[in-house]
Amino acid sequence: MIRTQKVRLYPNRTMKKALDDLCDYRRYCWNAGLALWNDMYDSSLILEDKKLSPTEHKVRDEMVANKADWQYRLSARCLQLAIHDLGQAWEKFFDKSQINWGKPHFKSKKDPRQGFKTDRAKIVNGKLRLDKSHGIKKWYDIRFEGAKSLVGSLKVVSIYRENGKYWASFPIEVNVETKVKSGAKTAVDVNVGHLNYTEGKVATLPDNLKHLYKRIKYYQRVLAKKRMVNGKQTTGSHNYVKTRAKLQRDYCKVTNIQHDIMQKFTTMLVKKYDKIVIEDLAVKEMQMTHVASKGLQRSMFGYFRQIMSYKCEWYSKDLILADKHYPSTQRCSRCGHIKTGDEKIGLNGNLKHGTKHDEYICYECGFSCDRDENAVYNLFALI
Repeated sequence: MIRTQKVRLYPNRTMKKALDDLCDYRRYCWNAGLALWNDMYDSSLILEDKKLSPTEHKVRDEMVANKADWQYRLSARCLQLAIHDLGQAWEKFFDKSQINWGKPHFKSKKDPRQGFKTDRAKIVNGKLRLDKSHGIKKWYDIRFEGAKSLVGSLKVVSIYRENGKYWASFPIEVNVETKVKSGAKTAVDVNVGHLNYTEGKVATLPDNLKHLYKRIKYYQRVLAKKRMVNGKQTTGSHNYVKTRAKLQRDYCKVTNIQHDIMQKFTTMLVKKYDKIVIEDLAVKEMQMTHVASKGLQRSMFGYFRQIMSYKCEWYSKDLILADKHYPSTQRCSRCGHIKTGDEKIGLNGNLKHGTKHDEYICYECGFSCDRDENAVYNLFALI
C-alpha cells in the first residue's frame, strides 16, 4: 500500500536556487516534449501512417539526442519523468470518459504552482537529499516538517513551489494493518455546506470559513481596482503585490481548514463503519449557475469521494456508490413513492405544493422529514 505525506520544505538560499532551476527545467521539458508530440501526431494524421505516431520512447529519445549544453548540468530524471507524465496525459486524451477530457496543455511560467518529480530522492538523518546537479560545488540536504512516519520505501517524490513556499509529497510504501470488523453500516449524503450521515451531520462551511470567504471577496475586489489606474497597468506595484499576498494567504487558510475537516470526518467513517454508501454525483452537470458552481466547489464533493475511495481500500472497508440517477432526494424512504414532474423538490422547494427546499413531504403516505435525512435513509437502504 502506498501512502502519501505532504511536508513543508525549508531550503537554504543555495537549494532554493537549485529547486527553482529544476521547476523551470521540468516546465521546459514538458512544453518542448508536447510541441514535439503534437508535430509527430499531426504528421501521422496528414500522411496517414501509424508508424509516425508519437510514443513516450520516441519523444524522449528525440529530446535526449538534441540536448543543449546547459541541460547536462540538470538531472536527467527530470526530463524522463516529465515525458512519462506527458505520455500518460496523451493516453487520457483518447479516453473520452475522462472528466476533463482533452489534449494536454502547455504550462505557463506565470502559474502560481511550479514543480518537478524525482525518483532519486533519499531521506538521510531526517532531511531530504536530492541527486546533485553537475557544476555545483556546495549541495545541502533540505530540512522538512510535517511528516508523521517515514517507515517504508520512498517512491517518486513530487516537489513544488507555491506562493513562495516549498512543499514535497512523499509516497511511501507501507503495510497497513486491517481494522477489526465492527459490522456497522452508514450512508452519507453530500450537500452544499454540510454532509449528512446516519448519526448526524458535519458542517463543511463553518463560520470561520465564511469569514475567510468574505475577506477573499474583499481582496479580490481591491485587486480588481488596483490592476488599472489612469489607464496604466499597476500589477507590479508594491500595494498590488502586498494585497495579492494577503489574498493568497487566505486561500491557503481556506484549503487547510477544508482538508482538515474532510480528513477527520472520513477517518472517523472508515474506522467506525464497515460498509459506507455515498452518491456517485455528476458534479459538472450540477454546475447550473455561477452561484451553484461556487457552492459545489467549496463543498468539495469530488475531494470527499477521492478520500473515501483510498481510505476504504486502506482499511479493507466496503464503499458502495449509488448510481447518479438514483432518486435519493425524490424517493420516500417509508413507502418508496418517487416524485416526478411538477412534484419534484428543486433548489427552491416545490412551487406546486408550497414546500421548502429542505423539507420532504410524501404526497402518497403523508410522511414528512428533513430532505437530507430522507436522502440518507434512501442511500442506507442500498446496503
